[in-house]
Amino acid sequence: MKFNYDVIVVGAGHAGCDAAAAAANLGSQTLLITMDMNKIAQMSCNPAVGGIAKGQIVREIDALGGQMGIVTDMTAIQFRILNRSKGPAMWSPRAQSDRAKFIDKWRETLDGIPDLFIWQDTVNGLIIDNGEIRGVRTTMDVEFYAKSVVLTVGTFLNGLLHIGRTQISGGRISEPASYGVTEQLVELGFTTDRMKTGTPVRIDGRSVDFSLTEEQKGENDFHKFSYLNFQPRPLKQLSCRTLYTNEECHDVLRNNLDDSPLYNGQIQSIGPRYCPSIETKIVTFSDKTQHQLFLEPEGESTQEYYLNGFSSSLPLRVQVDALKRIPAFRNIQIYRPGYAIEYDFFQPTQLKHTLETKKIKNLFFAGQINGTTGYEEAGAQGLIAGINAHIQTHGGFDFVLGRDEAYIGVLIDDLVTKGVDEPYRMFTSRAEYRILLRQDDADMRLTEKSYDLGLAKENRFQLMSDKKLQINNLIDFARNYSVKAEYVNSGLEKFGTTPLRYGVKLIDLILRPQLDIEKVSDLIPAFKVQLDLISGDRKEEIIEAAEILMKYEGYIAREKIIAEKINRLENVKIKGKFDYNVIQSLSTEAKQKLSRVDPETIAQASRIPGISPSDINVLLVLLGR
Repeated sequence: MKFNYDVIVVGAGHAGCDAAAAAANLGSQTLLITMDMNKIAQMSCNPAVGGIAKGQIVREIDALGGQMGIVTDMTAIQFRILNRSKGPAMWSPRAQSDRAKFIDKWRETLDGIPDLFIWQDTVNGLIIDNGEIRGVRTTMDVEFYAKSVVLTVGTFLNGLLHIGRTQISGGRISEPASYGVTEQLVELGFTTDRMKTGTPVRIDGRSVDFSLTEEQKGENDFHKFSYLNFQPRPLKQLSCRTLYTNEECHDVLRNNLDDSPLYNGQIQSIGPRYCPSIETKIVTFSDKTQHQLFLEPEGESTQEYYLNGFSSSLPLRVQVDALKRIPAFRNIQIYRPGYAIEYDFFQPTQLKHTLETKKIKNLFFAGQINGTTGYEEAGAQGLIAGINAHIQTHGGFDFVLGRDEAYIGVLIDDLVTKGVDEPYRMFTSRAEYRILLRQDDADMRLTEKSYDLGLAKENRFQLMSDKKLQINNLIDFARNYSVKAEYVNSGLEKFGTTPLRYGVKLIDLILRPQLDIEKVSDLIPAFKVQLDLISGDRKEEIIEAAEILMKYEGYIAREKIIAEKINRLENVKIKGKFDYNVIQSLSTEAKQKLSRVDPETIAQASRIPGISPSDINVLLVLLGR
């Protein structure tokens, strides 16, 4: 019996779910294959979505018509905007989710998509013919055929877990590893390597003395991940807790480093620098007498807590002994220890910007298979891979986002241009145009693109268009409304700002650092009337967006000019035009790296590590520029 689909997605983690949803919502008959239908979109590490730069990515996924933001809003048990003390380019949404309800909501979402089908099985081989993907084979000896295949296999390719000197084959705790796919792709010429990540102990909250911790409450204002969700958060909102390690805890860890797979030679693969294990912290920062920990609730109806900041692969007895030296944990009970996991990944320089592999036509990689880490990075890649898998199946132009258009564009360009030497994580510092890539305006940047593609639907497009209109009306009013000094000076003094000597436009008051739209509306009744004209449940969202555009107009305009200059180089195509190895004027390093990456444009070539401005000038001269 032959089973045929348009798109097959292998793996139902965060990349797989958004990949399958995107392809199916665009109209492709899509099959999602997963080892366990009860663990769809499992939060393998902490039960949280978003964070610095990651929150911006989730807003972009939502603006494009993806599902991660909606599911997170519906299952959030805490929501916060991080970096509020900094400018709006740095504001980053983050939510704690109920782990079990997150899975349930994702399953409900996928089951509600008409063209999406799910099969529980393990893929152990790819069906490839003449350099083109044809389908997959499973351990049940079933063959599924499709025009495009998206691999989102997470940490499961030859996965190996470490707890002290104990090694367990698996992709996650109590879940089997996957074999066969790596070996097949290596035979076809793909380059692979190993990476390592880890996860902390899970704690029984009933054994914690919370009086010795500090409460960290969430926020309950209008901010959410999805631009579609306006209703109150449906779940009970919970607090996180902060506490610290101490020297007694460190001594226990330090005295047992010989049993740490990270330090006894057991683990040889690449680990994350930005999210180190507790063993790495006490070695690297040996002068520190304490490290901050975060107790994060796993759900509204469970006692399970995630101990953020205490990732470890030390033996169980050592983890428990060290934790008991922390006063709040003196009676600690745990659900399971922390562990490290090693797994196969493929250098993402072997991909196009669409996330299609260069060697096998219509085969796409997304998520940790590309050397990334994080649910958000995975979901973003899955979305782009799913969109392009649909396009490859039905025809159309490649869907690629630029570095000035989205953090997703930065993420993918970094991967395919630079490759990875450690698990890649997005930071705001990776984006040279972060003032343009704020979390508040992802819908303005991306929804129309997705609507034209057919993924973002009419209601989403109309909401964006209405929001844009009301923002522009508000800004136009502020630009044109004249304010007389005698009517506002007493109020300006009350707000601690200099009185006017002559009349100004209303926008000039809003631009003052001591003032904002709400304060100015208290001084000017006509402006308050204008604010009251904003319709619907999105008043606060629209006011915030308008204020950011007014206050940061100069910075935004300057960054757009810089982006436009760089984008001219994005239009200079060079793929297939040079045999770099015979260009004598290029350095040896440039020849090697340009040949390996085979960049699409001059701009991409300039971003390859080791490519100098003189190398770029050589190419421009050869192009007659």
